[in-house]
Amino acid sequence: MQVTKVARVLAAKPEDLQLEMKSCTVMALLDGGTLRRHKNWLKAEPPTIVVATLGSLCQMVEKQIFKLETLRVLIIDEVDFMFNSSKQVGSLRKLLTSYSSSNHRQTIFASASIPQHRRFLYDCIQQKWTKADVVHVHVNPIEPMPSSLHHRFVICGKKERHTALLSLLQSDAPQCAIIFVGVQSEKSKKAGDASPATLLINFLKASHMGCSDILLLEEDMNLNQRAASLSEVRQGGGYLLVATDIAARGVDLPETTHIYNFDLPKDAVCYLHRAGRTGRKPFSDTKCIVTSVIRSEERFVLQRFENELMFHCDKFM
Repeated sequence: MQVTKVARVLAAKPEDLQLEMKSCTVMALLDGGTLRRHKNWLKAEPPTIVVATLGSLCQMVEKQIFKLETLRVLIIDEVDFMFNSSKQVGSLRKLLTSYSSSNHRQTIFASASIPQHRRFLYDCIQQKWTKADVVHVHVNPIEPMPSSLHHRFVICGKKERHTALLSLLQSDAPQCAIIFVGVQSEKSKKAGDASPATLLINFLKASHMGCSDILLLEEDMNLNQRAASLSEVRQGGGYLLVATDIAARGVDLPETTHIYNFDLPKDAVCYLHRAGRTGRKPFSDTKCIVTSVIRSEERFVLQRFENELMFHCDKFM
């Protein structure tokens, strides 16, 4: 919906004045929408641009409600995540090779973290995901991590992590912040335990100066619940969002100034995307901070991220 909103703004203001006479409609295909409703929308006003989740688009194509013969440009965002996801990769390969031909379209793969660039370019050509004259465009080949961010870490014992985070929140007093936690294990789910995110929210609500306006975003929430959380975040003057890595990619909250890694991400790529949730406000000189709460034995993991992403992390407290 974020992308759809921006696309509609751009479509309403064409750079070429000759295009003003032509209508440029933008349609969103979301998971959970009914096929009948999508079919009616397509008939009423055939779109120029479609913004879709991979699942919803492939379902429409398979049901022959949506055809891609006239497709001219195909953009796949977060492409490294798509190819590494067992749930997404099958549909993505079909979309690239079976449902449409690379010979008749321009294909754009986008991500802040496409690994092994030469290998990826080779695969693009060999697998016929793109045309043979594929080009890799790297916005900033020197510094993967934005230089405007300040990174720091706090070392504490396993049982002190909650109080350490609380102390950070009280000293930083962030107006808008995101706290990242790990996902709940399947064993914990089967046992009926509360998720790490829920446990943390309960602790903060009880401890964080009586603040009850703390929001949650995690995988097990359905589309409507996620939309409701993000809507509350955007409507309020400030926010404290507790989230899993579902919020690490794509979520655009420009007011965010502080990121807290309550649990370390699984790898440097995830660290990069988490950190990328801050420092997004144009022309702002506000200091943006990424803080990791770690145990002493996790320091080497953070150092590995520093080496891979070429940034420096200061010890705090």
